[in-house]
Amino acid sequence: MKELIVRGISGLLYISIILFSMFASREWFLVLFFILGTITIYEFQKLVHLKSFLSYIILGVLLYFLSYEIWDENAIYLYGILALFVNLFLLKDLLVVGKIIPMFEKKKYIALIFYLIAGFVFLTLIPFHNGTYQVWLIIGIFILIWANDSFAYLVGKNFGKRKLLERVSPKKTIEGFIGGFAGTFLAGFLIFNYTQLLSLGSWFFMAVMVTVFGTFGDLIQSKFKRQAGVKDSGSLMPGHGGIYDRLDSIIFVSPFIYGFLEIMDYVS
Repeated sequence: MKELIVRGISGLLYISIILFSMFASREWFLVLFFILGTITIYEFQKLVHLKSFLSYIILGVLLYFLSYEIWDENAIYLYGILALFVNLFLLKDLLVVGKIIPMFEKKKYIALIFYLIAGFVFLTLIPFHNGTYQVWLIIGIFILIWANDSFAYLVGKNFGKRKLLERVSPKKTIEGFIGGFAGTFLAGFLIFNYTQLLSLGSWFFMAVMVTVFGTFGDLIQSKFKRQAGVKDSGSLMPGHGGIYDRLDSIIFVSPFIYGFLEIMDYVS
């Protein structure tokens, strides 16, 4: 019971800080996710046994020139394509090979720049993808993520029997995945009715992306932790682990969502 209370207070504080930064301004939102990105890089580098100060500079430079003062839209598209390819390679490694990335520094840097840092760049680009800061768009994406995590946890804990990918994450179940799917669709329906920001079909499609790619993102991070022999990526959030533990889903799914939103704008 005590652990549940600690987990609840920690999660509520985390959500409150994120929502406050989003409503405050685009700049506050960017600053918060630069800080969270810095912590996540630190936690990731510990998992893959990499020590690099340069990675923090790269995060700051890319956030500034690709997300805040946008240097060139073509650079964003190129970075997005490379990020999607790296994410798909990580997904392939998750499903078919023993180790998620070969333990060579060059491969670690590729994962760091085009998976982890790219996740933060496209996450901060999502609410500004059409040139104006749409706070309810990014809040809606986070609600989809939180709904998927919460429903998957509750359904899996109470009804889960069949394992989803036991060799990577023994606690994840097919029933939990289905529960997350249902919860995310419900959240998408409610967001549509409240905001009228996008079409219902768009919210449902993003709900599918969050459920599928968000779950893969969680499993990829679980495999990194399993290779490192640790339970959590950090201990900053009592009852939850590290910041990387909380953001693993959105980091992986954000380039896919940004790409979808750009395609929808182009088509319309």
